[in-house]
Amino acid sequence: MKRACVYCGSSSGNDPSFTEVAITLGQSLVRHKLDLVYGGGRVGIMNVIAESVLNSGGDVIGVIPQSLMDREVGHDGLTELHVTSNMHERKSTMANLSDAFIALPGGLGTLEELFEVLTWSQLGFHRKPIGLLNTAGFYDSLLTFLEETVKAGFIKPEHHALLTVAKEPEELIEAIKTARPTEVDKLGHTHQTSPADT
Repeated sequence: MKRACVYCGSSSGNDPSFTEVAITLGQSLVRHKLDLVYGGGRVGIMNVIAESVLNSGGDVIGVIPQSLMDREVGHDGLTELHVTSNMHERKSTMANLSDAFIALPGGLGTLEELFEVLTWSQLGFHRKPIGLLNTAGFYDSLLTFLEETVKAGFIKPEHHALLTVAKEPEELIEAIKTARPTEVDKLGHTHQTSPADT
């Protein structure tokens, strides 16, 4: 595992702990020798984690669509910056560059990206670990909802288990580095992978 993709808000939110955990996660990534892949912006929590990794001596790879670059929200101090033609290309590029995925607190875009990579994993398109950093209980309601979807028969327990949840960055990174995602297809066939499988 060399690169972790982090999904997070383009706003900072109204709880200082959201910014604090982004700084801590950035420092933890560098300690674990993981490069950061993120959405390439210089606003909100996105900017906080990028600056944290850079200030800690790590590498940051940004991926941003041209439309957002044109609005001058792209970060121009990154190790690499990929400019894509649209959002779909942005998301696929971020996924292809990454060996794992982590979601910080964020809004609609963060949720969309998280559920997209979870769906891709469910369908067997990738076998990369997916982590959720539940800072200050931010995702408690979402996690309760996901448990209800399992009880209702819409998500298999094996697919629910594709999401690794922790409250602290160091705990989450340690967990996803040892995660072995299990692929269960629609016919119920199971295949367990090693962390190196993609």
